[in-house]
Amino acid sequence: MTHARTPLRATTASAVFATLLAGAALGLAPAAQAAPLAPLPTAAQAADSSVRFVDIPGDGGATLAANVVTPRGADGSQRLPLVVLPTSWALPQAEYLAQAQKLADSGYVVVSYNVRGFWQSGGEIETAGPPDVADASKVIDWALANTPADPDRIGMAGVSYGAGISLLASGFDKRIKAVAAMSGWADLVGSIYSGRTQHAQAAALLSGSGELLGRPSAELRQIFQDFLGSDLAKEKDIVEWGKKRSAATYLDRINANGAAIMLANAWGDSIFPPNTYAGFYEKLTGPKRLEFRPGDHATGELTGLLGLPNDTWNDARRWLDRYVKGERNGIDQERPVQLKSRTADGYEGYPSWSAVPSTQRRVDLGETRQITANADSGANAGTVLLTGALDQFLKIPPLVSVPLLSRERAAVWQTDRYGTAQRIRGTVRLHTTVTGDKSSGTAVAYLYDVDALGVGKLITNAPVTFHDRTPGTPFAVDLDLFSTAYDVPAGHRLALVVDTVDPLYIEHNPDGAHLTFSSPKADPSYLSVPVRD
Repeated sequence: MTHARTPLRATTASAVFATLLAGAALGLAPAAQAAPLAPLPTAAQAADSSVRFVDIPGDGGATLAANVVTPRGADGSQRLPLVVLPTSWALPQAEYLAQAQKLADSGYVVVSYNVRGFWQSGGEIETAGPPDVADASKVIDWALANTPADPDRIGMAGVSYGAGISLLASGFDKRIKAVAAMSGWADLVGSIYSGRTQHAQAAALLSGSGELLGRPSAELRQIFQDFLGSDLAKEKDIVEWGKKRSAATYLDRINANGAAIMLANAWGDSIFPPNTYAGFYEKLTGPKRLEFRPGDHATGELTGLLGLPNDTWNDARRWLDRYVKGERNGIDQERPVQLKSRTADGYEGYPSWSAVPSTQRRVDLGETRQITANADSGANAGTVLLTGALDQFLKIPPLVSVPLLSRERAAVWQTDRYGTAQRIRGTVRLHTTVTGDKSSGTAVAYLYDVDALGVGKLITNAPVTFHDRTPGTPFAVDLDLFSTAYDVPAGHRLALVVDTVDPLYIEHNPDGAHLTFSSPKADPSYLSVPVRD
């Protein structure tokens, strides 16, 4: 991480911009006190349930600001199922009020709490570290002592940061019977440092919003400084820090505890890409469900937070009803992997993630390409939060004119036009041989759907970075692009574009560097495209 081309000043500016963008998208105002994202219950709703705001003692004495929503007539004479909702990163405790109301109306006690370090809660931001996991258990303890919650019927759910904490908590508290983790992560390192490349805008958004709306710990500030500052000497420490905050690290504990796990995410999540959820899902041994939809980070759940109809929240409530309440509602009889294509309506059900593609279509990359680094080719993956949302709501992904791309700055391979539609489903994989004339470098791969006019719509992308390579010596690269579901129309072709600069990522190409992509006879280069025939 020593040759980064993104200066800290630019990163700080990106953090402020991204934070304001996130606030606009989620209804936040950067103020010192909590501002509800959804309206407080109406008089009619209040007749069906009660809402009270409380302080809960968390781990180490930190106070957690919370709200408790209970069903109408809950007088303690009978025990009721409990759902605990940790808030998203930088959002106030009223985030889930609309969904808490729906859950309470169906018979749950709901405790939603502000995670430590944000808004009215005490402590410092620990980024889903051990204190955050311990806080979840403390909230359950409090609910059992102060509400009519049933100790044998407990679930957790959350969006983004709340999803990550809920998933981690299921590995450390056997009382948790079910989790609905929406727009979260299973592998923090694989999410914001995939391909050994810093996801600059994602990290800047988290850092900037944490500074504006929370109280970062000294450790967190140092982690962000080292990460965004590309301090390669601290890489091992950063990776270890991330692993401690990743559910994948505690997979054996989660499986042993046996909680029913529902994972939901958006194809275009620019903070926590879908790949880590997909890999984690396949290794779960208990009841499980995986859902992917179009969108960006948390946009798939946003309308539900506002109290509007929402597929993800509907399925989350059904999941909790089945595995916390014990209702036989049929969700466990559905195919557990549910996907919605970015280009088609309706859902597709599969028995497993590995069963999603029916075949792998190989595209040979036989011709050698050399490009100059540190120059923008015109291809890019867009802007954090905004790009996936535009794709979700307006069907407008990042566009590029493939014929106009500079072949000096971008390596381009294209297929012939397809006679039939190509239903891409799953994870596109690139295998190639790279030779750099410097010891470090970064490449970003993009896959485009190209029409007859040469206009390419971005299907997926991913970065890869190398360090400490011998200049002039070829080496193999295997890169998984971010998982997706996209239908390429008949008459279109696929284009693979590889360049070295993208605003989403920090690149590590020294001045004057060149990258060569070749296809040796003993190890041919290719693109493996998962399709559903």
